[in-house]
Amino acid sequence: MNTVGVVLLSIGVFVVVLALLSLRLVQQYERGIVFRFGRVLDNVRQPGLRVIVPIADRMTKVSLQTVVMGVPAQGAITLDNVTLTVDAVVYYRVVDPIKALVNVRDYPRAVLQVAQTSLRSVIGRADLDTLLSDRERINSELKAAIDAPTEKPWGVLIERVEVKDVALPDSMKRSMSRQAEAERERRARIIAADGEFQASRRLADAARAMSATPAALQLRLLQTVVDVAAEKNSTLVMPFPVELLRFFDRATKSTVDEATWIAPPSPETIPAAIPETIPAAIPETIPEPVGALAR
Repeated sequence: MNTVGVVLLSIGVFVVVLALLSLRLVQQYERGIVFRFGRVLDNVRQPGLRVIVPIADRMTKVSLQTVVMGVPAQGAITLDNVTLTVDAVVYYRVVDPIKALVNVRDYPRAVLQVAQTSLRSVIGRADLDTLLSDRERINSELKAAIDAPTEKPWGVLIERVEVKDVALPDSMKRSMSRQAEAERERRARIIAADGEFQASRRLADAARAMSATPAALQLRLLQTVVDVAAEKNSTLVMPFPVELLRFFDRATKSTVDEATWIAPPSPETIPAAIPETIPAAIPETIPEPVGALAR
C-alpha cells in the first residue's frame, strides 16, 4: 500500500507540474508567439489562459501598446549650412507580432537607431526657416522616413513623430533677433509714412474746404484757443485776425515796389548823354573785301 500511495502521489505531482508548465496567461494588451522546437507557429495566441505543449513549446509575449520613445538630441547641418541640435519623440506600436519578433532583434533599439539617422537626414534636406516655421511638414517627412523600413519588414507602425526642440547657436540667435528687430522697424516706418500720407490728404481736403469759407478758419482758430485754455497751462494765446496780416503784407509789397522803381530818362537828356567821341571811333577808310585784293 505504501508503494502504491507513493506512486500515485508522484503521478499527481507530475500532473500538477505538467499542468502548470502547460498553462500561460496572456494579457489583453499582449499577443503570444509560440515556438515549437524552435519553429514559429502561425497561430498567434490571443489574450486569456492558453495551453501549450510542455518542453516542446516556448511562448514569447509581445506587447501591442503604443510606446513613446524619445530620440536623443542630434547634431545636424541644415540645407543653408546652419549647425543646430534637434531632438524628437516617436510614438510606435507593434502591428505584426511575428515579424517584430522574428525579423528583427530587439526592435525598440532598432526603431531608435532608424529614428536617429532619419532625423539627421530630414534636417539636412530642410533649411532653417522651414524647420522653424513649418513643423508639420518636417514631422510628416520624419514619420514617412522612419515608417518605411519598419512597418512592412518589422511589423512596427510609426503612429506619430514630433520635433521637440531646436537648439540654435548663440550667434544665430543674436542674428535672428537683429533681423526680427529690423523687420519690426521697417513695418513701423511704413505704417508711420502711410499715416502721414493719409493725414496730408485729409489736411489738403480741409484746406480746400476752409479756403471756400474764410469764417471756418476763424472758427478753427477759436477752437484751438479753447483747446489750449482747457489744459490749464501758462501759455498765453492772442488771436490775431488773418485779414489784418494780409493787409500789412499787401502794404509792405506796394512800399517796396515804389522804392525800387526808377524813372526813365527824358528826351531832352538823351542827346547830352551821348559822348562826342563816338564818331571818332568810326574809321574814315573802309577796307576793301578780300575778293577785291585777289582781283
